[in-house]
Amino acid sequence: ERALNAQRERSKTASKGMFKGGLSDTSNQTIKYHTACHLLLAALQQEIDPSINQKGSNLTPERLRFDFNIDRKLTPEELKKVEDRVNAWIAADLQVVFAEYEKDFAFDKLHAHGSFRDRYPDRVTVYAIGTGTPEDAPDTMDTGLVSIEICGGPHVSHTGELGHFRITKE
Repeated sequence: ERALNAQRERSKTASKGMFKGGLSDTSNQTIKYHTACHLLLAALQQEIDPSINQKGSNLTPERLRFDFNIDRKLTPEELKKVEDRVNAWIAADLQVVFAEYEKDFAFDKLHAHGSFRDRYPDRVTVYAIGTGTPEDAPDTMDTGLVSIEICGGPHVSHTGELGHFRITKE
């Protein structure tokens, strides 16, 4: 009962916007975790299943929690592949750039990822991670982009700022 009441209180806090976009604050560590979420989604899509989507996140200076759709537990080998992919992108020190676009252009022409299309305003901010720009989409693999997402930020400017990525628990 206490755990249920605590969860209800956390839900109320989140619904009041205190965890807007899944971020508890805008500390340097939380911003790093936020950018890492973009890399994690891209790695899950490339290594496990392209239909994986983010279903939520909760970021604090202590940890990154990333919720995604999958109907099974990942194997230790799959988790290692995802970790390795994210760390390769961090080691490559890829640029993180953003620009504003009309929502329909971002979704339909740039093929930017984003949950809840109908909830976004008419103009959105698109973040791209890699060696290209959002306009280089939709074929992100050929342009050097590893991630292109509609997001409100904040983010680091280069992936090398993230340090080392490790999945501690699924």
